[in-house]
Amino acid sequence: MIRTCTALCLLPLSAFAETPHVMTDIAPIHSLTSQVMGDLGTPDLLLPPSADPHDFSLRPSDAGRLANADLVIWVGEGLTPWLEEPLTTLAPNAVMRELLATEGWEQLAPRDVEEHSDDHDEHDEHDEHDEHDEHDEHDEHDHHDHGDVDPHAWLDPTIAANWVTVIASDLSAADPENADTYAANAESAIARLTALDAQIENTLSQVPATGYLLPHDGYHYFEHRYGLEATAMIAGIDARAPGPAKVAELRDLVAAGNVHCVFSDNEISPRTTALITEQSSAKTQTLDGIGMTLTPGPELYEALLSGLATAFSDCLS
Repeated sequence: MIRTCTALCLLPLSAFAETPHVMTDIAPIHSLTSQVMGDLGTPDLLLPPSADPHDFSLRPSDAGRLANADLVIWVGEGLTPWLEEPLTTLAPNAVMRELLATEGWEQLAPRDVEEHSDDHDEHDEHDEHDEHDEHDEHDEHDHHDHGDVDPHAWLDPTIAANWVTVIASDLSAADPENADTYAANAESAIARLTALDAQIENTLSQVPATGYLLPHDGYHYFEHRYGLEATAMIAGIDARAPGPAKVAELRDLVAAGNVHCVFSDNEISPRTTALITEQSSAKTQTLDGIGMTLTPGPELYEALLSGLATAFSDCLS
């Protein structure tokens, strides 16, 4: 089991002669940490924004970067279970902060995905509309077994604000000389997140709360925060591409006029949504829930959430 940040309390005040070397796992967490660190330093980012966190393979250069880390801030094994062992072996001297293990925010369970499992056996032989190729791409994801907690919690800005407080506390414990700066930066970041939350709430209050298909169950926290609820999902949280029976079911749902928007993302491609919406008036739109199309840095988080809000608004309007 990876050490928690309670170990920071045992560090002497001189533990870090300079601003600590901070490693973050994914772009949204890197963005939040960058806001807290401000001009004091820049956190490192382990996974490029274009990488899929479910099945990323560390490169040899990543081992050296991890070995230099004083503090590792990551979402947790619920998102990247493959990362726990490398963190233990490659960053033995770093203090670990697993954000999913923190308190003070509401954890959501993955929604029921059993309905998607019946289609998998059929899909192995499915070759129509190039869907077989897409299935092959997702086999290597190992079905995205996230356990009992949906790990995509950064998509709720109120949870992000909670995590900013945690990050500031960890940095202050690691670098007490700059504690006041971390606290002030965190306060500013939380103010921006509060304003962002209000802006998104206003935007999404103008659109229907349902009538759309999600690519997979990876946006629950965003929906939960803003009172949205998908009519159905193309795939479950495992993000397996659907088989022919599921595609037929979704096509019927769209044809019946119950769905006006079908979303794709980096895991369920526009090729699939085009098949589902064929010969219908339903709109299609692409979601980016991790920042794959954005430049890493302190501005990424706001751009990410604003992008999601715009995608929902445009597609549901």
